[in-house]
Amino acid sequence: MGFPAAARAEEAVDLLLVLAVDVSRSIDDDEARLQREGYRSAVTDARVVEAIRSGMTGSIAIAYVEWAGADYQRLVIPWTRIGSQAEADAWADALNRAPRVALSWTSISGGLDFSMRTLLESPFEGTRRVVDVSGDGVNNSGMPVEGLRDRLVAEGITINGLPIMNDRPTFGRPSPIPLDQYYRDSVIGGDGAFLIAAEDFEAFGNAVRRKLVREIAGLPGPVFG
Repeated sequence: MGFPAAARAEEAVDLLLVLAVDVSRSIDDDEARLQREGYRSAVTDARVVEAIRSGMTGSIAIAYVEWAGADYQRLVIPWTRIGSQAEADAWADALNRAPRVALSWTSISGGLDFSMRTLLESPFEGTRRVVDVSGDGVNNSGMPVEGLRDRLVAEGITINGLPIMNDRPTFGRPSPIPLDQYYRDSVIGGDGAFLIAAEDFEAFGNAVRRKLVREIAGLPGPVFG
């Protein structure tokens, strides 16, 4: 697969953003499609592109990561510079073409660890570094998520959350606390960290758009919102 806007070494952008997306088996095919459509529609939304263009360099770089259990993380779309509507559209087209998978368990900690390594390998130089974690369940595989969160925060990385308030518990086990509260207490962290909950997968696209505008502008959002 070819990708748009190949990186030039150490090109400056306003934001390095890892979109770290849950593809555990609790997310069925329809939900996975809605999740990807949500990211595609958000990145190409005119309000998001306007926010990108309003920055100091007028560009950001995005890496799209999918994760499931502790043994599965992959870079679906490598670091891509987006500084125009055409580049946003090309990124969305690449995501549309990428094959989807669904695997067992939910390792937010594994997703965070992989996202940190992805940031360290970025060919772009970003003023800010953010990992945007979305998912519909609590960490149930791999290392405790709080330890990975603290490692990223110590590196100056902000973790924002997009919990999907799915009504189906992961593998039949309900979350011990509401998922948005879990993300607030155990997942998000760093300078200006926030979360925006999506009530369900149908509402996901609007939540992503609102979240991207805040992240690109560097504005803290509501812890619950």
